[in-house]
Amino acid sequence: MNDLPQPPDPLLRPVRDPRARYDVPDYAGMHELAADLVLPGGASMYVMSALETSRELIRHSYYRYEFATVAVTHSLFALEHVLAERLATNEPLQALIERAADTGLITAELAAELDRSRLLRDKFTQGAASSASLRLLQAVHMVRAVFDAVSLLLRPPSGAGAAAAGTPPDGVLDRLWEDHRRALYPDGFRGVDIDGVELILLDANVAGLVYTELTHGLDDSGIAHLWGCIADLDKAVPLINEEYCAGYFTNLRTMARVAAERHIPTATTW
Repeated sequence: MNDLPQPPDPLLRPVRDPRARYDVPDYAGMHELAADLVLPGGASMYVMSALETSRELIRHSYYRYEFATVAVTHSLFALEHVLAERLATNEPLQALIERAADTGLITAELAAELDRSRLLRDKFTQGAASSASLRLLQAVHMVRAVFDAVSLLLRPPSGAGAAAAGTPPDGVLDRLWEDHRRALYPDGFRGVDIDGVELILLDANVAGLVYTELTHGLDDSGIAHLWGCIADLDKAVPLINEEYCAGYFTNLRTMARVAAERHIPTATTW
């Protein structure tokens, strides 16, 4: 005789966590709460994934209230990564936040808000706080601060505008290539054709051309092929309606442009 309990009905739908009723009237209200948590442009796929996961944890805390606290701690993965890259140091998060404030990359008020999230994470790690430590609206405020900070940190450094008019600085293409190699191809978009552009083939073509540029340098034929790929990306990216996929191909387009712009002659002053 089998005395094991029967598994739950696989079609059973999740129900609202009763604690959520104090914050939103229904699940649609969760979308309104998360509406301004917009993924910043120019972020690596790692950062985008961490922030997107944090935002979805906020949404789904409607069904499991503890997800709101987890969203805050998870968002700090993205913050720490961007701070370490922008400041070119691997110090602890507290020191990174202080350094960013001292150098004017973020305001003192924003730094204080980020440090509150950091303190919560540390307490959570040490067992001094539980996953139910935060009210939902508090968690949304703290995650929003991380989104704001990441957007500020990803802005080009002062003086970058002048550099953008010429050849991108050495190392930029290498960094974009490493970010691309670590990124996962979007699920569900294999074999997908958008306005005559087969996405996975376009991805492979750009990757091959950028790799050739980094290792041997492109010849005239390769440069022409790369610009053709950029034209296809310009056509397809605005039509992609899934956020991760749109971000993936936006970053691919950025990488392709940086590689192609190496071969644009700089202006000569006579």
